[in-house]
Amino acid sequence: MSQPSRFRLGCDIGGTFTDFILLDQETGRFEIEKVMTTTDDPSRAVDDGIVLLADRRPEFPAACENIIHGTTLVINALIERKGAATALVATQGFADLLEMRKEIRYDIYDIAAVYPTPLVPREHRFELDERVTADGEVLRPLENTSLGTTLAKLRAAGIESVAVALLHAYANPVHEQEFAAAAAVAAPDLIVTLSSDVLPEIKEYERTSTTAINAYVRPLVDRYLARLEDRLRQRGFDCGLYLMLSGGGIIGTAAARRVPVRLIESGPVGGAIAAGHIGKIAGVRDVVAFDMGGTTAKGCLIRDGDLPIATSLEVDRVHRFKRGSGMPVGVPAVDLVEIGAGGGSIASIDGLGLIQVGPQSAGAEPGPICYGLGGTLPTVTDANLVLGYLDPDYFLGGTMTLDASGARRGIEREIGAAMQLSVEEAAWGIREVVNENMASAFRMYAAERGGDLPAATLVAFGGAGPLHADGVGRKLGIGKIIVPRAAGVFSALGFLVSPVAYEVSRTAVMRLGTAAGPKLESLYRELEATAGEAIAEATSGPQISFERIAEMSYLGQGHQIRVAVPAAAGSANGGAAVDTAALEAAFATDYRRQYGYAYDDLEAQIVTLRVLATAQGHAPEIIVPFANAARDDSIKTVRPAYDPIGRRFTDHEVHAMDRLCANQNITGPAIIEERESTLIVGIGAVARADPRGWVEVTLGGEMS
Repeated sequence: MSQPSRFRLGCDIGGTFTDFILLDQETGRFEIEKVMTTTDDPSRAVDDGIVLLADRRPEFPAACENIIHGTTLVINALIERKGAATALVATQGFADLLEMRKEIRYDIYDIAAVYPTPLVPREHRFELDERVTADGEVLRPLENTSLGTTLAKLRAAGIESVAVALLHAYANPVHEQEFAAAAAVAAPDLIVTLSSDVLPEIKEYERTSTTAINAYVRPLVDRYLARLEDRLRQRGFDCGLYLMLSGGGIIGTAAARRVPVRLIESGPVGGAIAAGHIGKIAGVRDVVAFDMGGTTAKGCLIRDGDLPIATSLEVDRVHRFKRGSGMPVGVPAVDLVEIGAGGGSIASIDGLGLIQVGPQSAGAEPGPICYGLGGTLPTVTDANLVLGYLDPDYFLGGTMTLDASGARRGIEREIGAAMQLSVEEAAWGIREVVNENMASAFRMYAAERGGDLPAATLVAFGGAGPLHADGVGRKLGIGKIIVPRAAGVFSALGFLVSPVAYEVSRTAVMRLGTAAGPKLESLYRELEATAGEAIAEATSGPQISFERIAEMSYLGQGHQIRVAVPAAAGSANGGAAVDTAALEAAFATDYRRQYGYAYDDLEAQIVTLRVLATAQGHAPEIIVPFANAARDDSIKTVRPAYDPIGRRFTDHEVHAMDRLCANQNITGPAIIEERESTLIVGIGAVARADPRGWVEVTLGGEMS
C-alpha cells in the first residue's frame, strides 16, 4: 500500500538562491532549506534542496501530496536571449509589428532611444495572404498557396517554434486554426502558438508581443519541466507538480507547457500572496509587501486584502524604470513594482561622482565579494556585512562563511577611496542609496494608484527585506513593520496557500447601454467552460468557483479598469442573464474609487470579458506561533554595528528569532537573526514577538 499524502513542498527559484519550505500537514511543522541557484540548469538546484530535505525527513518524497514551484526561467530566457529559434507568422503587411511597436518614444527628449531587440529576427517573419475584419468577418480567405509556401519556408529555416498572430484573430480565429491544422500535417515537430489561444484580446502589438514571447520560451520550458519531472521520479516522487502563475494562482504542468508566458512573474507573486494572507490574520487593512532578495527587490500595495491585478506587464526594459522601454506582455499578473536592487546589486561611482547601486548584479555567480566565489565588485550584501548587520559566521545558518575583510577592501577600493570616505561611511552610503531608491519607487507606485503609504503596514520578507525594512519604512513614513518567521523563504511559503486557479479572457467590445444580458451570459459561460478545463487538467475533485470580470471604460477612452461583475439571483453562477444595470453601477463605483470622480454624461462600454476559475480547497496555516516561554533566553550575543546617528559603531543585542517568546519586547538598536534572513531593529524602534508567529516593529522617527 502507498503511504498517505502528508507533505507539501514549496520551491522558489530566484536569481541568487533557491528556497524551499516543506509542510508536514499532520503536525503543521515546517522544514526550511536554501541553496545556491544553479543558473546553467535550475532543476539541479531543486534536486540539491530536495536531497537536503530528504536527509532530515526520509519519508517525505514517498508521502508528498504536491510540489508547488515558482521559477525565473522564463524571464531569464528573455533577458539573456536563450529561447528557441522562433518565427512569426502575421497577416500580409504586418510582419514588422514587433519592430514598429507603437511608434511612441518612452522618452520624448531622447531622439536616439533604443528598444529591446525583437525576439524574432526579420528573416524569420512571414506573412499570410488573408484578412479578417474587427467584427470577425472573413474579408479575404486564407489562400492554400500562401499557407503551403509559408510552411515550406519555416521548415527550410530550421524553425523550432512559431508564433501565429493574425489581424483580428481575437474576433475570429478561423485562419489561425487553419494554419495550426496544416502545420500538424506538414511539419508535425513544429511547435505552434496561436494568439487566439494565448491572448484573444484587442491591441495588435500587445497580442503579437505576448504570442511571440510564449513561442520563444515554450520549448525551453517544456524541456526544463521534463528534466525536473525526471529528477523527481528518480527521487521517488509520485505527486502533482504545479507552477505558480503571474496572476496569483497555481496550475498543472500541461497548461504551463502550453502558455509558459504566464510564468514570467512566477516567483515574486508568492510573497505578495503570503503578505496579504498575514495581513488578513493580523487584521491589517492595507499592506505594503516588500520583497528584497539577492538580485532584485519588488513590492505591491494590497488594499482591503485584495491583491492588485494588472492585465499586462512589461519585461526586458532597456531602461529599468522607464515604462515603454521593454516588451509588453498581456497576461494577468499581480501588479508588482520593481522597487530597487537586491543584496547582490553592485555599487559603483556614476558620471557625477555619486554612489550608484545597480542595475548590474553579481547574482549567484560570482556573487558578492564576501561570498568568496570570485566576485570583485562591492555589493549591498558586502555593505551590510561591513556595517556589522550580518554575522559572517552565521550566514545561511552557518553553512556559508562570509569574507568580511574582502568586503572591506572592495568597498574601500571602489567607493571609499574615490569619494574620500571611510570604509564604514562608504558602506552606509551604499545602504542609504539603495533604501532611498526603493522608497522613491514605492512613492511613485502608490501615487499612481491612489494609495496611502503612511496608513499601511509594511510586511518585509526575502533574504534582504528585513535588513532594509527599518530604513525603507522610516523614509516612507510607515509606522509599523511585520516580519514573519521564515521571511527568507516567504515566497515559497506563499505558494502553499495559493489555490489552483486560471484566468481566461476574450475581447467583446459593446456599449453597456445596448448590451444584451443573455448574450453576455452566453459569452461568460463559454469562458467558464474553457477555464474549467484548465483546472480539471490540474486537479480533480474540488468544486470550481468562477469569478466574472469585465474590463470597462467610458466610450472613447483607451484604457480600461477591472470590474467584478455583480451576481444576480437565480442560478448557480449568479442568474439567467448578466444584470447590465448593476454592472454599470459597479463600474461607476470602481471608477470613482480609482480616480476620485465618475462621469454622469458619458456612456460606459465593455471591452474585454474575463473569468477566473478557482478550485476550492482549504489553505494551510503558514505561520508558526511563538512559544509561551517563562523566561527570555533569546539573546545570542552582543556585537557592534553601525549607528547612523552617532556615525559610529555601537553595541546591538543579537537575538535568535526561533528563541523569542510570545509578547517579548526588544528595544532598538538590536538585531534578530534567523537562518535565512536578519531583521534590523533601528534606534527608537520597538519589536514585539506577536504570539501568532511574526515580529511586529513599531518605528520611531526617521534616521538621518
